Amino acid sequence: MANHRAVTEIPRFLLPRITWSQAVAKGAASQLTPKVRADVNRPAPPPLHRQTQIRPLYITPSPQLAHIAHQRPANIERPNGQRIPMPANCPPIRHNGVYVATFKPAKRAFSTSWSHQKDHHFDTLKFVQRLKGEGFSEEQAVSMMRVLNDVIEESIQNLTRTMVLKEDAERSAYTQKVDFAKLRSELMNSDSTETQLTRSSHERLSSDLAKLSSRLRDEISRTQASVRLDLNLEKGRIREEANGQEMRIKETEARIEQEVAGLRERVEAVKFSTLQWLMGVCTGTAALILGAWRLLM
Repeated sequence: MANHRAVTEIPRFLLPRITWSQAVAKGAASQLTPKVRADVNRPAPPPLHRQTQIRPLYITPSPQLAHIAHQRPANIERPNGQRIPMPANCPPIRHNGVYVATFKPAKRAFSTSWSHQKDHHFDTLKFVQRLKGEGFSEEQAVSMMRVLNDVIEESIQNLTRTMVLKEDAERSAYTQKVDFAKLRSELMNSDSTETQLTRSSHERLSSDLAKLSSRLRDEISRTQASVRLDLNLEKGRIREEANGQEMRIKETEARIEQEVAGLRERVEAVKFSTLQWLMGVCTGTAALILGAWRLLM
């Protein structure tokens, strides 16, 4: 015996978008409308006096709706009160190899609108039944239920007045994330820009320092060359002056020697003339003495 898979039922308000076809065969089991969820304070829908054409419902099931399950009804109740049996071979909805839902027939056609009722925060029917069990009348129980519902609604409104919706909180968080991402990108851009500016400034300063050092090196080498040239020129000039002084000294020495030689010759000439004069004087004196001696003798 084959294993039967569990078939779940999904309410209409949780189903995705539906589409209609134009022409279908009458009396088919798939030509059924979904059943509307019943409410405690909602009156029964009025019977339809005109013949309504039933059209098939094509639904694209969603795997997220598989956790909502109900019991499958054994028969279907039409708006006119007739009850028809549910076909046993009605295939459930299958998505990705998993049976996720089956159709639940409705009591009225899709053409009639469904009035939205106010959501209650507690089981109103159970509360009314408990009050009726405690001895209250139905009007008193309903009145107390309505008052309690209004009080709870007002309390919830007062509590939720200072609260925000989850969508708003998520939107604010997303906005903050976007702002933080933008701020981070701006900071990264500014950081990268500042880094690039600093790097360019550092490179410019490095190039300027290299240029200044090369210029200073050139100036130092040029100054050293000029100083060396000046020193060489001074050395040459001093050497030339020394040579000139030596030449002048030599000329002076030669002149002095010439003067000394001239003085020697002049002294020798004076000495010779003096000797000649002395010899003449001595000779004359001797001749006079001899003449006088002869005269006296």
